[in-house]
Amino acid sequence: MRSFLAILAMLAVSTAAYGKADPQVINPRALFPEGPVMSDGKLLYAEYAGQAVTVWDGKTNSQLWKQDGCGPSAIVPMGDNFGITCYDSAQLVVISKDGKTLKSYSQDDAGGALTGANDGTPDGKGGAYFTLSGPWESGPIVGRVVHLTVEGKLIEVADDLHYANGITKGKDGRLYVNESEAGRVISFKIDSDGSLSDRRLFIRLYQTGEAPDVYPDGIKLGPNGNFYVGEYRQLGLVGGAGNILEITPDGKVKQKYTVPSAASPNMTFSDDGKTMYVMAVDNMAGAPYEGKVYAVTLK
Repeated sequence: MRSFLAILAMLAVSTAAYGKADPQVINPRALFPEGPVMSDGKLLYAEYAGQAVTVWDGKTNSQLWKQDGCGPSAIVPMGDNFGITCYDSAQLVVISKDGKTLKSYSQDDAGGALTGANDGTPDGKGGAYFTLSGPWESGPIVGRVVHLTVEGKLIEVADDLHYANGITKGKDGRLYVNESEAGRVISFKIDSDGSLSDRRLFIRLYQTGEAPDVYPDGIKLGPNGNFYVGEYRQLGLVGGAGNILEITPDGKVKQKYTVPSAASPNMTFSDDGKTMYVMAVDNMAGAPYEGKVYAVTLK
């Protein structure tokens, strides 16, 4: 049965359009770049090992914000401000657009720790949803999603996730969440009060033809309405995973973009929808996790 499913997966892969990207390098030494966003025509991204948020204005990279020990993993628009996930210090930090720290959270309203604060997406009302992965281990299934409301309340809205990671809203209004250790993407209905319900499976990566040890890392809704899923792979396993999968709303692979790096955990898109900015890691062995930021033309 498993061999039959594997054949089906390979057939699915062969019918999709694949190709290597011809990327432009816009930062040749980014220290584990992650969680990017476009704002006012500029690219903002976290450098996890650099303990900083970096801005690329189209010509140069400069530092917007830094907090030693944070381990920033994403920068998320929240009205006039940004939310930053601090993976290492288990915090959510709100900063202004000019890089001033406004507020920090170290627990949710129920007193729960923000272990593995990872990624986020705006809620459309001035707040945001954030993933809390839990510890960097395969065993615990303790990942969560929390909602930071525009009023400043921090509320758990989903639990029992197997390393919650990338998160985005779809055109259908549902919230899509990557469960990295489960190798899948799931979705939730967003209720009128911001709570989540109707948890459903969207895709399993191995059923799209990807290796079973490849993690879905970041996920973004692209300018064409398709989902883009970044890949990460456990250190020591054969092959890299410098891939971004383009997935249609019905769960089919339309395109695979490949950059010349070991992993491509996250991405975002230019304001005109023609370019994808890919966060990539070359050195997965240890700090400072050198990588690159690429600009890739969308097909």
